[in-house]
Amino acid sequence: MGESAGRRQPGLLAGLLVALVVAAGCMVGGVDQGEPQQPRPQQTGQPASPGADTTRADGTTSVAEFKEDFADAVTIAEQYWTAQFKASGQRFQPVRRVVPYTREGEVSCGGQPMPRNNAVYCSAGDFIAYDVNWSVAAFRQVGDAFLFYLLGHEYAHGVQVRLGIRYNFTIQQELQADCMAGAYIGDNVRSGVLKLDNGDLEEFREGLLAVGDDPNQPWFAEGSHGSAEQRTDSFFRGYEKSLDACGLS
Repeated sequence: MGESAGRRQPGLLAGLLVALVVAAGCMVGGVDQGEPQQPRPQQTGQPASPGADTTRADGTTSVAEFKEDFADAVTIAEQYWTAQFKASGQRFQPVRRVVPYTREGEVSCGGQPMPRNNAVYCSAGDFIAYDVNWSVAAFRQVGDAFLFYLLGHEYAHGVQVRLGIRYNFTIQQELQADCMAGAYIGDNVRSGVLKLDNGDLEEFREGLLAVGDDPNQPWFAEGSHGSAEQRTDSFFRGYEKSLDACGLS
């Protein structure tokens, strides 16, 4: 995935989130908290997911590329939500900071240290924090689309706070954020801000099927994000139907 009008369009949406240790959607600092979600292996007969020493063929490997793409994802999210709020007659205040970290405990939220291999939105400080080493590794393995989903999901949590949305169960908060991330990507694809290559959505769907809570985890448990099917449905509902499908009103 890349910007349609800009320096390059290197990325694909293919394989997003496959074989990643992902916690896209944890919220901490007075909202809720969670641990990284471990994708379940798919019984497809396909080769194992990329290892630490493998990279995508599209060449998205350098730290410089990572920084550029992550900056693009942040900018596009700010522009997208600013436009959405303006259309509703409201003023949008962007998330205050996006903070990279490299060590557990280097960044804290409301006194709680941020774990490695994670990305979170901290409502207490109004910032998004992410483990940069983990994020770069994921970028090298699955491509730059991972960053747009990751940032889009965490940014959605910031928007939920701004709208005063608070559910009784974390699964409701997380599935709505998946939907909002889908809308963020889908609307920007439709407007031409982002470019999606042929076949990407099908492979993205397969990737999302590998992500979800353990089947034995109760839906009402603290930190539940939703089953693979629920997360896939929520994302694509937002992608296809925009924010009207996400229950924001």
